[in-house]
Amino acid sequence: MNLQTIASIAEIFGFVAVMAAIIFGWIQIQQFKRQRRDQAAIELVRNFQDIEFTRGFRLIHSLPEDISADEFKSKGTEYIDAAYSLSMKYETMGVLVHREVVPIDAVEDLIGGVGITLWKRLSPWIHAVRKEQSNEHILEWYQWLIERILERGNKNQEPAYKRFRIW
Repeated sequence: MNLQTIASIAEIFGFVAVMAAIIFGWIQIQQFKRQRRDQAAIELVRNFQDIEFTRGFRLIHSLPEDISADEFKSKGTEYIDAAYSLSMKYETMGVLVHREVVPIDAVEDLIGGVGITLWKRLSPWIHAVRKEQSNEHILEWYQWLIERILERGNKNQEPAYKRFRIW
């Protein structure tokens, strides 16, 4: 075996080592992305599993879907505080979905239906607050998130307990 052959073999091994490192790095990045999404979903659940969310949901959900902004405001500060608390949680989720930190399908599965239900009751009030304060940015990401969920067209799908009964 001459020096030229040894150099060629070394070059091949070097190329294989570089390719293996690139493939390994790509696999690591994919695993990191999956871990980040999983962690974000866990945090999403934690963020929405608290007594404040439950109380707020019960208050707002008890309202009719077609409640006007004035009727809503007449309910008092307890309802307005609940609306801000709930809406800010969805506002945060909208930003996280937009930045692709949390996948929209996870948000839709975990809290999408509730978000739509709340939006139907809160949107007239939110639009009125925007107009009163001359600020279209108020709860913009909550609206964006609900619009994206509705665009996906899954609101008419079967509930999970039926869809996945055979799992």
